[in-house]
Amino acid sequence: MAATSQASLLLQKQLKDLTRNPVDGFSAGLVDDSNVFEWNVTIIGPPDTLYEGGYFNAIMSFPPNYPNSPPTVRFTSEMWHPNVYPDGRVCISILHPPGDDPNGYELASERWTPVHTVESIVLSIISMLSSPNDESPANVEAAKDWRDRREEFKKKVRRIVRKSQEML
Repeated sequence: MAATSQASLLLQKQLKDLTRNPVDGFSAGLVDDSNVFEWNVTIIGPPDTLYEGGYFNAIMSFPPNYPNSPPTVRFTSEMWHPNVYPDGRVCISILHPPGDDPNGYELASERWTPVHTVESIVLSIISMLSSPNDESPANVEAAKDWRDRREEFKKKVRRIVRKSQEML
């Protein structure tokens, strides 16, 4: 129980900090005011990327032992990206559990550490949108498009950006 209340206090502080000092490129708030462990996040497609001008919604779910374990992030908006599973879950190193990678792809230093905040997570996702990693893709089809059918990839991304703008 103590870990849950510590996590709750930390998340309340991070939300308050983001409210007082908003960060360009995203906004965040609670899904439900009674649950500090579920956040709605809107990420604005970064300038000079294929995602520019898009508004992408995601749910960030924090475990009771946050910050010792990472949250999960799942886009609720449609997303076409090598590092986003077809169900919307984001796959980036800092969201992987701390310690050594059982598959040997990542260094422990690239994985989750308790120093990460909501801000650093979202900034990493924005960076992911800017430069996809097709080496170990979460969405194999998107990675194939990115590598071998770049025009097809761009066309799909333009469509989801337009769709995201219509949802405003």
